[in-house]
Amino acid sequence: MDMLEVMLEGPRARGAFLLRSLLEPPWSLRIEDEAALAVVSVTRGTAWLLTDAGERHELGAGDLAIVRGPGHYTACDRPSTPPSIVIGPGGECSSSADGSPLAEVWGRGVRTWGPGERGDTVLLTGTYEDAGETGRPLLAALPDVVVLRRDAWPSTLPDLLAQEATIDAPGQRAVLDRLLDVVLISALRTWFAGRAEEAPGWFRAQGDPVVGTVLGLLEAAPERAWTVSELADRVGVSRAALGRRFTELLGQPPIAYLTQRRLQLAADLLLESDATLPTIARRVGYGSPFALSAAFKREFGRSPQEHRRGGLGARTAVGG
Repeated sequence: MDMLEVMLEGPRARGAFLLRSLLEPPWSLRIEDEAALAVVSVTRGTAWLLTDAGERHELGAGDLAIVRGPGHYTACDRPSTPPSIVIGPGGECSSSADGSPLAEVWGRGVRTWGPGERGDTVLLTGTYEDAGETGRPLLAALPDVVVLRRDAWPSTLPDLLAQEATIDAPGQRAVLDRLLDVVLISALRTWFAGRAEEAPGWFRAQGDPVVGTVLGLLEAAPERAWTVSELADRVGVSRAALGRRFTELLGQPPIAYLTQRRLQLAADLLLESDATLPTIARRVGYGSPFALSAAFKREFGRSPQEHRRGGLGARTAVGG
């Protein structure tokens, strides 16, 4: 079971916001889009990323950053340049001085924007507005900013994404969604692989012959009425040994992990499908919609119906 692939089921591009920014010094963008995750690639020039927590990252051409949201941050030519542009939810661009909209004024063609034509610095930014509940373990494992230098990750994928971003053709939005996902997966795989000992338990667990096998069973069939005894029999260890090894790596026993994953899957299904609550309950292993509703409210503090209404409303508000 590839646990990185499993976790990335949440943050998946679906009509993701993608933009090339042509920038000339002095420039500074205040990013307040509330996105769950952003991928920022410098295709020309240099840029700084400043987080509200005080982190400073200088990026050169070919470098890529993954910014964990929904916190705000600043992208600029140098740390001393004050923000002149604010990027809000849905990629809405406005002047920080008077709030006037800039998206149409500074439009430079297909998915391209900036105050000038030259673009001493060119940024390609792709944002995931929502990572889903299933993507929460992935986001929790990331720092505020992940930086991959071109020499450590000499991938041509960002260049391909930048080329495709300027094309306006049938099906292009789907092409860009797929490419953005591939960029994110490839970058995170490289970043996690270089930090094997610091990687989260779910990433390290996939290499464990006992816990990795059990994770595969649980993720492949979360609707099944698994017991610790059955899982232990499948991997040839005692219940106690399985519980101990699983908890050491995942921070909780197998059935507690399964319960959490079932509820995360249910939360995403409520927003991504029009399936009824009884159907979702069956798909994630609950005997009735009432049992799912009770467990859902304990986990998230709201009913499945409230979750579905609130999530769809938020997506509509940002044009998703």
